[in-house]
Amino acid sequence: MADYQKLIDAEIWAFIEKTNSFYPPDTATYGVEDQRRIYDGMCAAFRVDYPDGVSTTDRVYGGVPCRHYTNSGSDVVVMYFHGGGFVVGGLESHDDVCAEICAATGLDVVSVDYRMAPEHKHPAMFDDAMAATRAVFAETGKAVVLCGDSAGGNLAACVSHMARGSEVVIKGQVLVYPGLGGDFDKGSYMVFADAPMLTRDDIMIYRNVRLAGDEPVGDPRYAPLHDTTFDGLPPTVINTAQCDPLSDDGIDYEEALRAAGVPVHRVDEAGLVHGHLRARHMSERSSASFTRIKQGIAALAAGEWPY
Repeated sequence: MADYQKLIDAEIWAFIEKTNSFYPPDTATYGVEDQRRIYDGMCAAFRVDYPDGVSTTDRVYGGVPCRHYTNSGSDVVVMYFHGGGFVVGGLESHDDVCAEICAATGLDVVSVDYRMAPEHKHPAMFDDAMAATRAVFAETGKAVVLCGDSAGGNLAACVSHMARGSEVVIKGQVLVYPGLGGDFDKGSYMVFADAPMLTRDDIMIYRNVRLAGDEPVGDPRYAPLHDTTFDGLPPTVINTAQCDPLSDDGIDYEEALRAAGVPVHRVDEAGLVHGHLRARHMSERSSASFTRIKQGIAALAAGEWPY
């Protein structure tokens, strides 16, 4: 197992401790509504004000509730899918993250409030992600950059796979510590099985809650790594966290894309943990990582490849 005391610096430990302070020891036994309440309260404690110039409109795209962020207007729209294991999170939990992406890049951002488990099982969350993306493109006529963290990174990649050959113009995808359907019994899943912020056991619980039955086999709407071909996917930027059981998913996806000739760039963020986006205003490492994420989004939107 990893030596987290050596890998993780004091700022990230402070972030971990602040996060954990919101969770009672028996949180896992709570009902889903209580778990969502606790998660939303934790996210609110890290929230910062919008940068100047950012405004929002809550509206529906493709039958899915969304929040549309704008600054000066743009020719490309960022579709953002929030993390939370397909169980928690929503428009509020990642509100300031989306606002900061909008301000830093000048791009419109649409945050998607997709349906979640256990009330809605796979593929409901994918269906919403795809429906919102298609509707935004149809209404605005603007190309999109797909972006998401954790479970949202999964959805961004799923949309990318399933939208190939469609009318939707996808400029690229930016995946932040995504879960993409890797092997739970090897690599980072075992080395970082007990990682702060996300454990292997947590991942297994989220997986089981998401599914109505057996795990789908070969379904790229569920696990992009299970696809049979990676040809024709858009340029991709991947951000993995070193101390995260999901980190090998990003590595495996990078290798699959590279083998298919898809432009791909991955940064493994040393000493960072799953969910570190919320630490961006209290950790130099997380702040630098978020800057790289924003730069990746802006570059893909501009059709540039600085890697």
